Amino acid sequence: MTRPTQLFANDKNAAALLDLKTKDFHGLVSEGVLPKPKRIGEFERWDVEQLQSIARGDAIDGSEVIEW
Repeated sequence: MTRPTQLFANDKNAAALLDLKTKDFHGLVSEGVLPKPKRIGEFERWDVEQLQSIARGDAIDGSEVIEW
């Protein structure tokens, strides 16, 4: 049986998806670098597809200044 596609992730799994420590993940969320979670019932969850898009660079619209 195949595992269902994960749509939303808690903070621990969202951080792992981006290869970050949970503390660092929360820091980036607080700074506005990463999106805030969605409230699903009593839980806060991050959209996995949105995080994957950010990680791939697909979320950049070209109007941001990127400093290397």
